[in-house]
Amino acid sequence: MDHFPIFLSTDTARIIVSGGGDAALAKLRLLMKSRAKITVFAAEAAPEIAQWHEAGRLTLVSRAMDYGDAVCAKLFYGANEDAAEDARTAHLARSCGALINIVDNLEDSQFITPAIVDRDPVTIAIGTEGAAPVLARAIKADLEERLPQSLGTLARIGKTFRKASYALPFGRPRRDFWRAFYFNAGPKAVAEGEERVLPALKDLLDTHLNTQAREGHVAFVGGGPGDPELLTLKARRALDEADVVIYDRLITPEILELARREATMIDVGKEGFGPHTPQEHINALLVEHAQTGAQVVRLKSGDATVFGRLDEEIDAVDAHNIGWHIVPGITSASAAVASIGQSLTRRGRNASVRFLTGHDTRGFADHDWKTLAQENEVAAIYMGKKSARFIQGRLLMHGADRHTPVTLIENASRPDQRIICTTLDALPAALEAADMSGPALTFLGLAPRAAAAAAAPLHQELANAQSV
Repeated sequence: MDHFPIFLSTDTARIIVSGGGDAALAKLRLLMKSRAKITVFAAEAAPEIAQWHEAGRLTLVSRAMDYGDAVCAKLFYGANEDAAEDARTAHLARSCGALINIVDNLEDSQFITPAIVDRDPVTIAIGTEGAAPVLARAIKADLEERLPQSLGTLARIGKTFRKASYALPFGRPRRDFWRAFYFNAGPKAVAEGEERVLPALKDLLDTHLNTQAREGHVAFVGGGPGDPELLTLKARRALDEADVVIYDRLITPEILELARREATMIDVGKEGFGPHTPQEHINALLVEHAQTGAQVVRLKSGDATVFGRLDEEIDAVDAHNIGWHIVPGITSASAAVASIGQSLTRRGRNASVRFLTGHDTRGFADHDWKTLAQENEVAAIYMGKKSARFIQGRLLMHGADRHTPVTLIENASRPDQRIICTTLDALPAALEAADMSGPALTFLGLAPRAAAAAAAPLHQELANAQSV
């Protein structure tokens, strides 16, 4: 992040604009939404600027900017549409301590002005580090359509009521009150007329003052395979409401970013045959935080019900009479099979699919190898990298075809996803050659559909290891 977003107080602040043409007009239309004291320096100014000066909305000085003109200015905009004059006036402004923005000159600017969605006092700023203003405008247009004009009314009236809301305890009780106002009681009141909003706020406060605080609760949330766009709406809502998020090692930073900034984030990552947080410690954390009244999200990669030791954690919170619910997620097998253009079951091939784990708490996991070795069996093997040679040996021992297709998908659904195509006899060699470091899912009995393989050549590696 090259530009850190902040909201600068402009109440009575001095802002200088040098230039009187189209570039200056574009900046002034935005700046005049603020309460700043704006001064424009331009030997020749557009008629609109002169009209704004006559109306008292800004001060126009009909000459080029000179030494001392930027004294006490917070911001300076160079909009001369002339590189030499922009450089000269920017130097003058910088010498007076003002922050500098030169129109269409990112390199010499100290700050940039984002695209803005204005629902005063709600303001949404959209920035692209100056790299893609067209994209910023497109996002702005999308948000303009989504956000009702009444949003500003709700926020403005809500702002006057903030001190009254301090009668509620800090934290969740106060957040629950404001959530109920902005997403339920407030919009209903606005629909009846703006004069109904303040009475609705007072009624809502009375209700919350006489409502017992919510008890601690645990949401077991499936975080999906890693792509934040595959997170369910219910999962996003749980993250938005969480006081505490206890998350696994495979949860991506992009998904963690969706949690509230104020939430306590606790990493309880585990790694097969490597460092891990003891399950007993995780259970204790769930109980400890829920007993304080916190809304806890136990965020697990994939689907919480698949190889996630969910039952042990539910038993722990049940033992302390703590409420809980499960939010399903997209398991990595679903994301991985989609990436190779296949389906997990297919008429005439396999009427069932097995979800297996490569290892469990005792080591390499044992399965019904005799059935798995039969023709047309399909299995999705989780955590199977280190147990690949063990799996290969068991299947071959029970008569599996050495040329059975095997596909490994590393980092399914993520930007660095890789697909490794091989066969059962070449599986260990293919894994060694691929040198995988990310989480991988192994499909026994499935190869990528040709169209899927052709569509993603950058993510595909064909392992041509010799049969063992």
